[in-house]
Amino acid sequence: MKELSALAQSVRASTTVEIDSKAKSMRAAGIDVIGFGAGEPDFDTPEHIKQAGIRAIENNQTRYTPAAGTVDVRNAVAYRLKEDWGVEYGLDEIAVTGGAKHMVYVTLKTLVNPGDEVILPAPYWVSYYEIIKMVGGVPVIVNTTEETGLKMTAAQLKAAVTPKTKALILNNPGNPTGMMYDKETLQAIAQVCVEEDLYVISDEIYDKLIFDGKKHTCFATLGEEVKARTILINGVAKSYAMTGWRIGYAAGPKNIIKVISNYLSHCMSGTNPISQIAAVEAFTGPQDTVEVMRQEFEKRRDYLYERANTIPGIHAVRSEATFYMMINVEALVGKTLYGVEIKDGDDFAKLFLEKGLVAVVPGSGFGAPNYVRWSFAVSMENIKEGLDRLEKFLADA
Repeated sequence: MKELSALAQSVRASTTVEIDSKAKSMRAAGIDVIGFGAGEPDFDTPEHIKQAGIRAIENNQTRYTPAAGTVDVRNAVAYRLKEDWGVEYGLDEIAVTGGAKHMVYVTLKTLVNPGDEVILPAPYWVSYYEIIKMVGGVPVIVNTTEETGLKMTAAQLKAAVTPKTKALILNNPGNPTGMMYDKETLQAIAQVCVEEDLYVISDEIYDKLIFDGKKHTCFATLGEEVKARTILINGVAKSYAMTGWRIGYAAGPKNIIKVISNYLSHCMSGTNPISQIAAVEAFTGPQDTVEVMRQEFEKRRDYLYERANTIPGIHAVRSEATFYMMINVEALVGKTLYGVEIKDGDDFAKLFLEKGLVAVVPGSGFGAPNYVRWSFAVSMENIKEGLDRLEKFLADA
């Protein structure tokens, strides 16, 4: 048999999916595992959104739709963006597809030629790195530290630019860090992008899940020159607890959206019409359930942060948004636990799952080898039990 694609074979499995799958397998075998790996809200999709989907099925709205999405769903996206951030987009500046992840892929496919460099601040969402490779691009990693809030500075961005640089991926608020860029920092980053003629893929999927009274800044609002080079990615998955509905969108310059739409016409044949109708209801209907969910995530964040930082050997980095927290395990590196030398966060996560029966995501897939990511998109009861197990796991080692 002839060889498979070398490019495809170079793509690694998602560590977030991998750890979640292993935990589920252990649970299926009767082992009492608590999982903090999955990146989805534990809330149900709001009732008014579910009913919109049900009505769509009952009304037989089940046929192909335009490649870029229905007029209704693109109007709903435009409405939400103007209502929330005061930024205006026309119908030919918006495209909808089966999830924000797919839209990141199609956007990179639209922008990147083989060998083009794409700057990616670390820690980064695991899929960005692999998707850049999947389209033939070269990921250029900019490492951040806790001293800079796990956020890239404009000076770091400037230093990373080469003649081959095509784009920057900016995830704000960020997965896996839970951190958020303030407006002043974003303005400085935007200035570099204009000066260096960079496209910006601004993934703002967590824009509603923000804590401590902080305010999100939509990157496209930072000036017309900035908007002209920004492809804004968002969707319904996180803020509306609609991960399985698979609706994501891009808003950007019409010439770029046209190419994205052409690409979608051949690889999607249109997005699920039932989900698009539900997304219209999500974007244009009552927004109170978003705030209820956000408040609950903030309570869980507070408990996880305060409790974790009483446990010797680890420390938590306080999240500003999302439903993730980074746990620094660097103090354990080089030590032996249960007969196993801990060389990085991967070793810690594997051992914690085996001995502590708790699943967290190792940091290597995020470009943060001495960390693990702990999702608090689970019940407070499970968070408390998970921390009890962490405390016992470390104390008994």
